[in-house]
Amino acid sequence: MDDPQIHGTIEQLVAEEHELWEREAAGESTEADHRRLRELKVSLDQCWDLLRQRRALREAGRDEDAADVRPPDVVERYEQ
Repeated sequence: MDDPQIHGTIEQLVAEEHELWEREAAGESTEADHRRLRELKVSLDQCWDLLRQRRALREAGRDEDAADVRPPDVVERYEQ
C-alpha cells in the first residue's frame, strides 16, 4: 500500500468515525457503535504508524515498502 492509498483509508475511517460520533451526540448510538469506534481508533493508529514508518524508511534511504502494519498491541502502547 502506498502513501495515497493509506491516506485514502484514513479518510474513509475518519468519515465513519464522524458518523458514529454524530449518532453518539444524538443519543442514538448502540453498543456495536461503541465497539466500532474503538476498532476505528486502533485502525487509524495503525495507518498513521504505517505512514510514519514509510517516511522514516524513505528518509533513511531504505525501501519504504518494507514498512508493515504493526499489531494493535504495539501501536496502542505508544506514548503521544
